This record gives sequence, C-alpha cells and structure tokens, in this order.
Amino acid sequence: MTLFGQDMAIKAFKDAFDSGKLHHAWLLAGPRGVGKALFADMAAQRVLAQAAKPEGLGEGLSVPDTHPTAHLIDAGSHPDLRRLARLPKDRKPDELARNISVDQIRGIQSLFATTPSMSDWRAVVIDAIDDLERPAANALLKNLEEPPAKCVFLLVCHSPGRILPTIRSRCRMLRFPRLSDDAMTSAIAQAAPDLDAEERAALVRIGNGAPGQALHYAGLDIASLDAAISALIAEGDKGNTARATLAQSMALKKAQPRYEAFLERAPAAIADHARNLSGKSLETAISAWEEARSLAGGAQRLSLDPQTTVFALAGLLASLHGPRHDA
Repeated sequence: MTLFGQDMAIKAFKDAFDSGKLHHAWLLAGPRGVGKALFADMAAQRVLAQAAKPEGLGEGLSVPDTHPTAHLIDAGSHPDLRRLARLPKDRKPDELARNISVDQIRGIQSLFATTPSMSDWRAVVIDAIDDLERPAANALLKNLEEPPAKCVFLLVCHSPGRILPTIRSRCRMLRFPRLSDDAMTSAIAQAAPDLDAEERAALVRIGNGAPGQALHYAGLDIASLDAAISALIAEGDKGNTARATLAQSMALKKAQPRYEAFLERAPAAIADHARNLSGKSLETAISAWEEARSLAGGAQRLSLDPQTTVFALAGLLASLHGPRHDA
C-alpha cells in the first residue's frame, strides 16, 4: 500500500526514527480522509519491522508483505502493537460505539506489563483521539506523561483544537494537508482499481482533497449525478419532469448512499455556479444556496422524506436557470 500526497510527513517521521530521537507521541492532524490512519498503521509497522529485522526494507515507511512483522500485523497477532478504535455496539453490531472507552485505554497497560516480544519497540495506534470519552483521555494522558521506553503513540486527530491541551502539549504534531488532484487520482486508483476514468474523475471532484471521503461514494456513478445537477442549472426544468425523475430514483432505501451524495453535491454545485455571477443573479444564487444548505444539512437529522427533499433541492438548482442579471 502506498500513501500518496503526504511525503513531508513520511520524511519527518522517518528522519526522526533513523536519528534515534523519535518522539514518544505523534499527533497526526488534518481533515478526515487524507491518509492519517494509513500513515499511523504504516509508521507503526515500519518501527516494529525495522527494530526486529531491518534487512530488505524499502524506502520511506514501506515494509514488504513478506516481512515477518507484516505477517503478524495482517493476522492481528503482533504482540507489540495495539490499535484502538470505536468498537461495534453489542446489540447493533453494524453500528459503532460513540466513543473509545476508558476500558479500552486501560487495556493498553497489558502491552507494558511485560518486555517487548519481537524487538525492543512497541507501538500504539489510536484512530481517532477525537473519539475518546473524557475519562479515556485522562487515562491516556497518564501514559503520555510517563511514557514507557521505546514505545511510540500514533494519535489520529481530526480536530486538534478540541482535544485536551495537556495531551496536545505532550505530542509532536504532524500536519496532513488535502491532496492535489494528481495525488487524489493515484490514491483512488489504488483503492478502487475497477473504477473507470470518468467515475474516478468525479470522485476527485467530490473528494475535496480527501480520498477517504471520496471513496465513500465509489460505485455510485457520481459522474451521472453531477451531469443531472449541471443540466438542471443550465436548462432549468419548466415541466418539473427532470426533478421528478431524479427524486423518484432516490426514493428507495437502496438508493440511500446516492441520496447522501446528492445532499452534498447540490449545495456545492450552487456555490460553484455563484462564483461566476454578480448583481441580482448572484443574490438569487446566494439565496438558493442558503436554502439548499439548510435543507440538505437537516434532511437526515430530521428524517425528511428523501423523494420530497430531492425534489425541493432540484427545484432550487433549476431556479438558477434563466437570464442573468449582472447589473
């Protein structure tokens, strides 16, 4: 697996490890979906592999699939690694718990109760530290205040400003920016090689520099959805036929992922259109965007009927068609 678009973070971490001065805790900060979790997993694997058997390792954070460390991690049985994330709910296993619990954090202590098994290093990955309940954050802080020797904590973080300042102050921060279109294209092609070029390009557009978010919509034919949105703006819908057809196509439960994509794409399309307007046309577009953003933002929270919601949003898109008033 290759991590695209985050070369600076890879170099900073690898240089620190190779120098023998690796900080014990790293806060991996940036928007969702830009590769922070993949970086954390790759960095943990590289530390453990390089400490146990450095021969044959590649550049950066790469570790061959044939390496013993890679085998153990793939099997979920590496004794010197702990990876924490939200767990499935007991009664609803298809849903995740709201937080990472204090018991999960306390469970890390078993890692430190004995000496490392495969080398002299251990690693802890938490994805994401934003998900820690308050007692769990306090329990983690104790580990960061008195870190075990040769243990690295890799803390995925979506909103650094919202975590405990005492945790933030004990970490070295690595920032992960949004990816360029070229890096997005490579990341999406790696994760979903069966997508055609048109669908891949559509995901690059919708992803806003975050391939992880874009891939949420893989296989939903975003290209045709964008085409329908563009047609409503460019041609209007005098007889309401186009928006009725679009709304009906998203009425069924199996269309839920495509419906969610439309809720994101419609307000964004209005905003993009407004950038080229001025005068009364701009005022009309801004009003439509505000209404669309409010409707799309509350649709799922308020359990609004998808067909009715799509019809209304499509009407706002169609309202942008007509003579421009730039005076």
